[in-house]
Amino acid sequence: MPHILFCRSVSRVGTFIGKQTSINSTCKFSNVEADTFKLQEFAGKYLGNKKVLFTERLEFRTPKDCDAMPIYRCVDSNGNFLDENEEPKFTKEVAQKIYMEMTKLNTMDKILYESQRQGRISFYMTSYGEEASHLGSAAALEPRDLIYGQYRETGVLLWRGFSLDQCMNQCYGNKLDPGKGKQMPVHYGDAGLNFVTISSPLTTQLPQAVGSAYSFKLSNPTKSFDQRRIVCVYFGEGAASEGDAHAAFNFAATLKCPVIFFCRNNGYAISTPTSEQYSGDGIAGKGIGYGIHTIRVDGNDVFAVYNATKAARVLALTNCPVLIEAMTYRLGHHSTSDDSTAYRSADEVKEWTELDLPILRYRKFLESKGWWNMEMDKQWLSKIKSEVLESFNKAEKVKKLPPDELFNDVYAEIPEALKKQKTELLNHLEKYGERYPELENFEK
Repeated sequence: MPHILFCRSVSRVGTFIGKQTSINSTCKFSNVEADTFKLQEFAGKYLGNKKVLFTERLEFRTPKDCDAMPIYRCVDSNGNFLDENEEPKFTKEVAQKIYMEMTKLNTMDKILYESQRQGRISFYMTSYGEEASHLGSAAALEPRDLIYGQYRETGVLLWRGFSLDQCMNQCYGNKLDPGKGKQMPVHYGDAGLNFVTISSPLTTQLPQAVGSAYSFKLSNPTKSFDQRRIVCVYFGEGAASEGDAHAAFNFAATLKCPVIFFCRNNGYAISTPTSEQYSGDGIAGKGIGYGIHTIRVDGNDVFAVYNATKAARVLALTNCPVLIEAMTYRLGHHSTSDDSTAYRSADEVKEWTELDLPILRYRKFLESKGWWNMEMDKQWLSKIKSEVLESFNKAEKVKKLPPDELFNDVYAEIPEALKKQKTELLNHLEKYGERYPELENFEK
């Protein structure tokens, strides 16, 4: 009978273990052989194949025993290369495009931020001071690579071809918005550009990205090398405090997934400064702890970000996950719902603005090459401002979908309870519609 067989099995195992652990047994191995065996076991099975030794010295390791990981950079504050071998040799066209997308993002941020303050859109988040991390990384990836963003990676989408009209329609939530106005502003997404739609809950994108990367690991061997894909997932240092981040790091490391974790460490998780967010060697230290190839870069240096992301992509294609910690600074408020003057000084922001503005730093490089000048800058900024305003004005005039659209796209078949609510809403609006003047902005 099954239970009798089970008991016999346990009995045999117990007998086997007993023989191995008997205190009366005689050790057949020397101390050297035993130590060698144990060290090999610990190194190979416990410690990621890292060499380990025994010690007779009682000593705790502290964070102060290890130097902070250095910050990789390519150019100084004036855009001059510190080592000419680190220059990625952009063509003139690529170099100019990076600058133009950086300034396009900056211009759009200014206009949409002010429009929210005027009550014309409901919410907005700027990327002031972080433009280099967007464009440097985006330029290093391939269009086929899948991207998971947080909510401050608009520059990555612009690089891939996301239009101003698409940005404006999404922020207004009008009928031309593919999300049908059901997302918060700046929660972009575009399947055609391999950019997964942004979700508000913090850090959910990290384990999702690892899942996608694992699927690529399985499918990549069936494709030619120039068709293989990786995943790049963006997040802030505050998101790294969420449990989802640690789960994602561990899954990626143990399953060996082709993923780049790109952390924008901008100094603040909304109002929480990094000094209160974590202890130890920043976010890079966590990568090493999980067994992930890690680099810390100057996030305001386009070239450092580009080189690091380019090299990380090569590693990822070998199923080696990579963590990039881009050190930058959030010049703007967290969002239009935030007032950063409540937790940081104006002098702090002023110093960063005057000493390390990434757009200015990159422009100095272009000027040193003879690829840009003040007259070109004046003409371009005027042109892009006009284009942003034109797109903004068009989107503002497009009506939103009917109010009852909110009941769609939740269930394949609307349940009776929601049908009842929908009927009640329509009856209410028919009876009291004149009390909702904003309904004129919705289609019937």
